[in-house]
Amino acid sequence: MTVLPDDGLSLAAEFPDATHEQWQRLVEGVLRKSGKDVSGAAAEDALSTKLEDGLTTRPLYTAPEVAADTGFPGFAPFVRGGSPAGGAAGGWDVRQRHLGHDPVRVNEAVLADLENGVSSLWLSVGGRGGLPVDALPRALDGVYLDLAPVSLDAGAEYADAARALLGLYAEREIAPEVARACLGADPLGHEARTGDVLDLAGAVELAREAAAHWPGIRTLAVDALPYHEAGGSAAEELGLSLATGVAYLRALTDGGLGIEAALGQLEFRYAATADQFLTIAKFRAARRLWARVAEACGTPEAGAQRQHAVTSPVMMTRRDPWVNMLRTTVACMAAGVGGADSVTVLPFDHELGLPDAFARRIARNTSTILLEESHLARVIDPAGGSYYVEQLTDELAHAAWEFFQTVEKAGGLAAALRSGLVADRLAGTWAERSKKLAKRREPITGVSEFPLLSEKPLDREPAPAGPTGGLPRVRRDEAYEALRARSDAHLAATGSRPRIFLAALGPAAAHTARATFAANLFQAGGVEAVHNPVSVDPATAAGAYTASGADGMAVLCSSDTLYEEQAEAVAEALRAAGATTVFLAGKPGTSAAAVDEYVFAGCDAVAVLSSVLDRMGVAS
Repeated sequence: MTVLPDDGLSLAAEFPDATHEQWQRLVEGVLRKSGKDVSGAAAEDALSTKLEDGLTTRPLYTAPEVAADTGFPGFAPFVRGGSPAGGAAGGWDVRQRHLGHDPVRVNEAVLADLENGVSSLWLSVGGRGGLPVDALPRALDGVYLDLAPVSLDAGAEYADAARALLGLYAEREIAPEVARACLGADPLGHEARTGDVLDLAGAVELAREAAAHWPGIRTLAVDALPYHEAGGSAAEELGLSLATGVAYLRALTDGGLGIEAALGQLEFRYAATADQFLTIAKFRAARRLWARVAEACGTPEAGAQRQHAVTSPVMMTRRDPWVNMLRTTVACMAAGVGGADSVTVLPFDHELGLPDAFARRIARNTSTILLEESHLARVIDPAGGSYYVEQLTDELAHAAWEFFQTVEKAGGLAAALRSGLVADRLAGTWAERSKKLAKRREPITGVSEFPLLSEKPLDREPAPAGPTGGLPRVRRDEAYEALRARSDAHLAATGSRPRIFLAALGPAAAHTARATFAANLFQAGGVEAVHNPVSVDPATAAGAYTASGADGMAVLCSSDTLYEEQAEAVAEALRAAGATTVFLAGKPGTSAAAVDEYVFAGCDAVAVLSSVLDRMGVAS
């Protein structure tokens, strides 16, 4: 019997240390098997992924690449958390958003949320999408305002809404030292949304009052969502939030507040996406960047940033909306791990209208499960020390700071908004991302990948219209949604969707991969892919095409070997049966004499599908 040494867990003590170069050589061998003849650093580069903002994610990070010491939670530069205990004591604040004009219905939803796990409220007040300001007391009837913090989103009516909330605190005899709220004044964010200029004087006056009499209330919200929803990258979102915060600091200090008091009047709002590592790094980088601003102002220890995370509206889809539950779960987890103080999970039906009770329940339970069952908040900054997360945090912070400086050199955020600098920069970023979405390099599950044409649409009451006139609001699914809408209209008018015939050649082992690829691609545009029978040949292709009911198009799906053997004959049979266009699923140039067009990984799916619908006579 082998006797193991009693030397603890020194499991690798007798093995020689491996080097980075040795690992690269192993990678070279793996890549050669896939046809890539690269070596050294080039082998590692082949496995790297380019991100927005000029960042690159490498396949392996090692200790020497870790950024400088990030300190401890509650101490500058606050990378590891804005407070000493982080969320370890009670987790993050679970904040639910409420829209709607009817104070009675809003109150019912508010009470249901607070009774079932929500710990703070985010209310839309004023404007076209929110409660009337004078209805705020009714909407908060029965709410223990000494226990449940309130965050307001009132746009141009922020001063009236703030006065109404402060008056309600006084009316209900809430002690100033226990009141917790964010009054939501955000003149620059409102300008970004609407193009309307608001004077900062009203916000400064409110901030002076809050600083003097309401120690737990913050006046200004630095909302980065307008820039995220306009297509901005993570670094652009951070850079513009810094520019906003600095503009507010200048106004507050010019208005008589000391720098520490001014810093205490701001709350920052960021989007949390399903890109979990980028989201974790974004919240950590945001705290580091704001600490740098506080340091430049001479008060480094007052630079802890109060953060409110909102799961990204841009990532939410209208088709297969159930998948949004998965997206928001990952985003919520990433925001919590990244150290956000408050997290709002948007309901899965957010893009369809006002959420129903079930959707709100799932949204609030997302945080509950992550906190109570997954125990994500037990450890402060659990991603801290990860070679990848630390490097990404550092690189993202530098990219954001560079853009912030660009905005400052342009005269600050207000000037950058009015000159078009911000709009042009975000539009350029979104244009590049749109290309990736169109080519399915950035997949959208249930939309551009694995769509379900037979899904039953959810019916929701329309949500109130949001503010318009400023930066655009983009969605990842918008190009595919337009295609699906054309298909839906065709279905309503004719009783059937546009169809394409999948002409699969040979056995399943030869055609399944490309048939699945082609079916996913065409269904992403609402085109029904008919794969029946399982396989065809030159003798059976014409009859199968006719029986499919296809609208003049077919796509060959098989291996390169079978294409050489059968593609030309099958294509001729399909044309004889009425097919006006024959696609081939595979590399361009394959069986070129036999086919009209190609569909392949990396092709512009949106352009292909738009052209297909046009040629099928589907109205746009």
